[in-house]
Amino acid sequence: MNYKLMHKSIPVVSMEVDEVTGSIIAIENVYNDEHLPVGTVNTRGEMDRGSLNKWWIGRSIPMTRSGLRDALEILGVPMPQLLLDKCLGLSLSDQYWICPADRTIQWESINFFDNTFSEDVGDALFGSKPDSGKLNLMSPDNTSDGWLKKKWKIIAGKRCLVKGGSGQGQQEPLNEEIASKIMEKIGTIEYVPYTLVWEDGMPYSVCENFITKETELISAWSIVQTLKRPNHVSEYQHFCDCCEMLGIPNYQDSLNKMLTIDYLIANADRHLNNFGAIRNAHTLEWIGIAPVFDCGTSLFNDKPTSLINVEDEYTPSKPFKNSHEEQIKLITDFSWLDAEKFDGIVEECSEILEKSLYIDDSRREKLCQVLDSRIENLQEIIVGFEQQIINDGIKSFE
Repeated sequence: MNYKLMHKSIPVVSMEVDEVTGSIIAIENVYNDEHLPVGTVNTRGEMDRGSLNKWWIGRSIPMTRSGLRDALEILGVPMPQLLLDKCLGLSLSDQYWICPADRTIQWESINFFDNTFSEDVGDALFGSKPDSGKLNLMSPDNTSDGWLKKKWKIIAGKRCLVKGGSGQGQQEPLNEEIASKIMEKIGTIEYVPYTLVWEDGMPYSVCENFITKETELISAWSIVQTLKRPNHVSEYQHFCDCCEMLGIPNYQDSLNKMLTIDYLIANADRHLNNFGAIRNAHTLEWIGIAPVFDCGTSLFNDKPTSLINVEDEYTPSKPFKNSHEEQIKLITDFSWLDAEKFDGIVEECSEILEKSLYIDDSRREKLCQVLDSRIENLQEIIVGFEQQIINDGIKSFE
């Protein structure tokens, strides 16, 4: 099937998509180099079909999504990438889409920011069959990332993402609210607020889309594709180099804040597809690093209570180091953080966890002890950091 890859109303590439695998098998013409997806241009400045294909398939629901197998059976589709053309590749994260070569379609009439969409795919991902026999697959859920079950809903006119939990503890939605409360109290971190809702006894987190029809989220994965990383350059420095080259403002400050909150909540899954930068979809001007979002896989959500060690000196992390104890050393400035803002955080965490029937008192107390310990450790790290600055200043003066 032949399509034009569009960026809003701008034709970017004409391409052929295999109807069996959903992958791009041929590129015919490049109409606009400037509007190619970030990270799909090779070192010679040319569009790379392999990179474009990774970007395209990367838009589909990952195979690791909870409940995906049952959802695909309900939808009558053998693999998630075949859902991409069912919604013309439209997303609520950016402004790219595909237009069949033999049709004339206006972006204004189909984009999900202005127009309604079907909830059939989202319902299937949550294990529900549609009431009617006929499925409508025109949905932004076809292009949603992540392994937890989730779906887009229009709530009071706003595009909102609803996410569930996993395992016996169903802890991820509560972690989202805990992270939001912590960042709210700190007051200097730009973040996406999450609220906790309950339906049929199950917890879900809900957040409003922070992308508009004028902006788009570019993943950190796409950003790091813009330069080849030399072997001697760390992944952290490479990301910074890419941000510098692209002209993304204030990236260092945003990274400092994101890595700090991830340390506090022991976020184990800050991979390159759940943070990134925002740019203007018209001018392509970079606005800055995206607000902190997707903090559910934290506070040892997948560990039995008996295996949670308050004094553990190694907690796994992403994306730049394997442990938070090493990753926190990448932070270049703590002046934005007032330690007094930590007062009451542990108590608020306890109140949130107490709402859940899936988390007993023993686990709640252990998680609160962990958070309290990590706050104390961070305060010690900040003191040591400030002392090192003083020592460096004295040496410089001498």
